[in-house]
Amino acid sequence: MDSSELYHVKQQFTLGAYKSLVDLTLPDALSPEYNPTLVYQARAHIALGNTAAAEALIPADTENVALKSVAALARFVTADEDAREPILEEFRDLSVEIEGECDASAWEKGVVRVLAGTAFVRVGEIEEALETLGAGNDTQNLEAVAYTVQVYLSIHRPDLARKEFDRAKRWAEDDLLLQLIEASIGLGSGKDAYSDAHAFYTEQLANPSLSSPHLLTARGVARLLRGEVPAATSDLEEAQSQMGGAPDAETLAAQVIAAGLAAPKAAEADELFSKLAAEHPGHPLVTDYHQKASLFDELASKFTVPPLAAASA
Repeated sequence: MDSSELYHVKQQFTLGAYKSLVDLTLPDALSPEYNPTLVYQARAHIALGNTAAAEALIPADTENVALKSVAALARFVTADEDAREPILEEFRDLSVEIEGECDASAWEKGVVRVLAGTAFVRVGEIEEALETLGAGNDTQNLEAVAYTVQVYLSIHRPDLARKEFDRAKRWAEDDLLLQLIEASIGLGSGKDAYSDAHAFYTEQLANPSLSSPHLLTARGVARLLRGEVPAATSDLEEAQSQMGGAPDAETLAAQVIAAGLAAPKAAEADELFSKLAAEHPGHPLVTDYHQKASLFDELASKFTVPPLAAASA
C-alpha cells in the first residue's frame, strides 16, 4: 500500500494539479517513494509543456524503465515529425523489454505501457497503442485501463470503454482513478444527463487542499453538455485564471463552444477559434472544422445554381 505522501502525489497527478506537483520537494533518493515521485513530477512538467524541466529531472544513466520512458516522452512531444520515429522505436524496445525477464515492478511496467501508448496515439497508431496498453486483457494496471478508456472514447467507442471499466472493477479497488474513469465514460456517453461526471468533478473541486484548472475545465465541459452555459463559462474563466491567463488547448476549445452557444458572443467565438487554430492547429476541433469546411467547398463547387425564372408578361 502506498504511503500517505505518495498517495497525495498520485492524487494530484490524477486530478491534474500539475503546478502544485512540480513544486513538491522530492523525498530522499534512497526512499522507495523517490522514483515514483520523480516519475509523477516529471510527467507533470511534460503536461505543463516544460519538457526541458522533465528531462533535467531524469538521470542520463538511469536503467529504470519507467524513468527511461518518461525521458523518451519528454523528447517525443517536442520532436519534429522526422525525429519522432527513433523515439517510437525506443518505446517499442522498452515495451518488449518489460514483457521479457525484467526486474521492473508491475507499477514501472505500467508506466512504460501508458507512456508508450501515449506516443503511439499521438502519431495515429491506435491499434498499436491499444495492444501496448493491454486492451482486452486483465493487465491489472488501472492507469493503463484509464488511458485505454480515453482512447476508445476518442474513436467514439463508449461501448468498448465501458467493457474495459467493467473488467477493471472485478480486480481494482474503488479508488480515485476508478471514479475518474467512470466520470470520463459518463462524459463521453451522456449517461444520466452527465450527472455522474458533473457530481464527481464538483466533489473533487470541493477539496480545499487541491487546486486544479483541469478539473474546472472538465466540469465546465460537463455543464456545457447539460446546457448550463453561464455556469460553464464561469468554470472556464476560473480555469484560465488558474493557468495564469493562458488557457491550454482543452480549456480554449471549450471556451470556443461556450461563446458559440451564447448568441450575443458570436464574434468572440470566432476570435477564440482563430486563437485555437493558431496555437493548437492539431486540436480535434480545429481539424474537424477544416475537414467539414473543405467538404462544404467541394460540394458547393458541384452545385449549379439554376437561372432565375423569367417573369411572364
